[in-house]
Amino acid sequence: MSAKLWAGRFSKDTSKSVNDYNSSIAFDCRMYEQDIRGSLAHAAMLQRAGILSDTEVAAIREGLQSILAALNTGQLEFDPEAEDIHMFIEAELSERIGTPGKKLHTARSRNDQVATDLRLYLRDEAEEIKQLLVNLTSVLLDLAELHTETIMPGYTHMQRAQPITLAHHLLAYVEMFLRDLGRLADWRARMNYNPLGAGALATSTYAVDRFYTTELLGFTAPCRNSLDAVSDRDYAIELGFGLSMVMMHLSRLSEEIILWSSQEFRFIELDDAYATGSSMMPQKKNPDVAELTRGKTSRVFGSLMTLLTMMKNLPLAYNKDMQEDKEAVFDAVDTIKLCLPAFTGMMETLTVKKDRMRAAAAGGFTNATDLADYFVRKGLPFRDAHHVAGELVHFAITQNCSLEALSLEQYRGFFPGTEADIYEAISLEKCVAAREVFGGPAADRTSEAATACRHELAKFM
Repeated sequence: MSAKLWAGRFSKDTSKSVNDYNSSIAFDCRMYEQDIRGSLAHAAMLQRAGILSDTEVAAIREGLQSILAALNTGQLEFDPEAEDIHMFIEAELSERIGTPGKKLHTARSRNDQVATDLRLYLRDEAEEIKQLLVNLTSVLLDLAELHTETIMPGYTHMQRAQPITLAHHLLAYVEMFLRDLGRLADWRARMNYNPLGAGALATSTYAVDRFYTTELLGFTAPCRNSLDAVSDRDYAIELGFGLSMVMMHLSRLSEEIILWSSQEFRFIELDDAYATGSSMMPQKKNPDVAELTRGKTSRVFGSLMTLLTMMKNLPLAYNKDMQEDKEAVFDAVDTIKLCLPAFTGMMETLTVKKDRMRAAAAGGFTNATDLADYFVRKGLPFRDAHHVAGELVHFAITQNCSLEALSLEQYRGFFPGTEADIYEAISLEKCVAAREVFGGPAADRTSEAATACRHELAKFM
């Protein structure tokens, strides 16, 4: 099994250290299903072109399917001495069926073979990631629709700014994740081209039909340039970027979950199934899912930088450096597939503390802008109104009270034109409800936004 299929040119065995250094079977073995799928398509094309006989292709097909079944059930184990998954499967096939197995590689190179396998593998994995992201976005939409009237402070500079609703806040993340889903869809459209038949770099002298393998493998079309087909990994890099964007958005939401679940905020409480404790401090309830997601974001970013740096100075066509693409992109894929289910469960089961959110909005003078707007409606220029509102905030701080708690006489001391309707104008409910501009936090607008988001999300299901 471990004999090199390319050994004819060499008069010495490969050094063990080079074997170990050169081998990729330990990580590219995960592409065995895609490798076999590509080989079945290649064999069918060789049969159609008259390059292999019906009998030979029947033996190849039966042999490959038996290998697939044996690998799926664990009856066959990967040979750690094999150079890569492609040569392992070819050697195993030749051992099982003899000469026809040795003919399978006709008109094919490992260069176009691995490029095909990797595109097929990432296409399969991205489809699973897409569904996980759809699930999370759907949970956020469910939560938003429950809280269109749950008032909380909106923040700038991590300082309480204006009153909004939890629905409005969550829908901001829904929009981000919808764009992430759009990026994955765009990526698939650009990635879904067939390298098979490009050969090592210059196609083949055999009359291969690249359009037929394209049809069999579900690609859009063959890659137009054979050099490009085998020598670029921009599709792996672009996926790495797309996954990095998802993780960046998850990390931002993680930071807020960590803050909101702290005793200082107490906006939410995490379900016991999605939190951990301390081995020393019995009172602790730690937001580990959010913290790990925030930490693992850097890992996905690192994979993207590995891919970019690996490719930045490679001449055409294939170079062995490109073997380093797989561990990086595989790790990014594995990491996000680990994060999304746990994160979704955490969001689905958390408890919202509405009273705490509203109290924070009331206690942070988040209605000060509405106070200034009230003075404008009473005839003051905005800059003067802004100044008076600021003076009133300062006065309320000295009195250790909210704006709502100031008396009408106190208001008139700063602006004589203040009337009793001031209290309705600065009530948190009115402040939120009055923001009916498209994209704003008013309940009707957030309900409409949630409905629109659901329609958009359905396109990815």
